[in-house]
Amino acid sequence: MRTPPAPIQRLVAAFRKLPGVGEKSATRLAFFLLGAPDGVAAELSESIRRLKQEIVLCETCFDLSDVSPCAICRNPERDAGLVCVVEEPADLAAIERSGRFGGRYHVLGGALSPIDGVGPGELRVAELERRVAEGGIQELILATNPTAEGDATAHYLAERLRGNGVRFSRIAYGMPMGGDLEYADHVTVGHSLSNRRRMEE
Repeated sequence: MRTPPAPIQRLVAAFRKLPGVGEKSATRLAFFLLGAPDGVAAELSESIRRLKQEIVLCETCFDLSDVSPCAICRNPERDAGLVCVVEEPADLAAIERSGRFGGRYHVLGGALSPIDGVGPGELRVAELERRVAEGGIQELILATNPTAEGDATAHYLAERLRGNGVRFSRIAYGMPMGGDLEYADHVTVGHSLSNRRRMEE
């Protein structure tokens, strides 16, 4: 069997590092770019370069943005008293696609996972605590993923932040156990938010 030239092998290997891209898909993408007009490859390369240079973390909610504070945090029509706490920016994007949430966000940057060495210090828990202490937040929707780690994170946050006059709610289990917000359809995400339940005192 003929081995592809080294430049093609390098590109295939690079594509395979992307999530969900296997050998066949990576090879197909490499040959597509090889046969595409020069402008297509140049545009892709420039977009990747600018992505790393121009994307920043919002100083308030820690979502990915091209400006800080981000558009959601700057929007006066968003309810500043209602903050949805998520694990990752992709989870925030999934909730926004549902079109059912008009508050603001806080991105933790993951979930508690002692076995992986992820404790409160590795997440943006202190920053959330600071936002709550500044006042103005009436309810925190704990929208961490419905996994063991996500549940543990939600309960930890509720315990740590209790006593600040803030209500806590958890997204309803319209989300499947073990599922990720990032991959859920917008209807399921919307129902999960609308049917959130108050966490027990």
